[in-house]
Amino acid sequence: MADWALITGASRGIGYATAARFRAEGWRVMNVSRHPCTVPDVVNVEVDLSVPGWEATFAPALREGPGQGGGRVCLVHNAARYVHDEVLAMDADHFRQVLEVNVVAPAVLNRLVRPLLTDGSSILYVGSTLSEKAVKGIASYVVTKHALVGMMRSTCQELVGTQIHTACVCPGFTDTEILREHLGGDAAARASVAARTTFGRIITPEEIADFLYTCANTPVLNGAVLHANLGQVET
Repeated sequence: MADWALITGASRGIGYATAARFRAEGWRVMNVSRHPCTVPDVVNVEVDLSVPGWEATFAPALREGPGQGGGRVCLVHNAARYVHDEVLAMDADHFRQVLEVNVVAPAVLNRLVRPLLTDGSSILYVGSTLSEKAVKGIASYVVTKHALVGMMRSTCQELVGTQIHTACVCPGFTDTEILREHLGGDAAARASVAARTTFGRIITPEEIADFLYTCANTPVLNGAVLHANLGQVET
C-alpha cells in the first residue's frame, strides 16, 4: 500500500525539489505538468493546465496510479503562471489564462483527488509572500496567490470531521527559474534580493521541499498559512 504525492509543476524549481524529497522518503510521485520531471521513477502526466479539458488525460492516470493504492495521498498545488501585468490594464483573456493555472486547476484537482484522500492525507498549497501583500507589476500573480489562501481555508472547513489536513506554504525569494528569469542574470539584482532577507541569502528549493514534506506529516498545521521566507526585511 503506497503513499502518493501528486505535484503540479514538478518539472523544475520547488516542484522538482519536492518530487525528489518525497521520492527519497519512499513515496510514489506523480508530476502533473507540461514537461516531464526527471527525478527517477516519477510518473509523468503531461498536460497543459491552462487549457480546459486536461482532466480527460489526468483522470485515467489517477485511476491507474494512486487509485490502485489505499495509502496516504499528498496533493501539492505548486504550478503557477508568473507574468508581468497591471491590474488597471489587464486583458481579460490573459487574466483568464492565469486563473486557469493558478486557481481553477487546483479546484479541479481537489475534486478529482478527493475520493482518494484516506486518513492522514493532505492538500498543500504553494502560495507566496505575495499571498498576503502586493507589489507593483505582477497583479495576476498577486491576486491568484491571495485566492489560494482563501481556497486553503475553504478546504480546511470542508474537511471538518475527517483525518485529512491542509496548509498553505508561502515561500519568499527562492532560487528558482522564475526568479532567475525575473532577475535576468543581473548579479547586483540578485545581491539586492538576497539582502531583503534577514539571513542575507536566497532560499533554496530544497528548503521549501523539506517544509512541504514536514507539512504533509504534521496534521496540527491544518488550516495554517505558513511563511517560509527567512524573515523578509520590510522597507
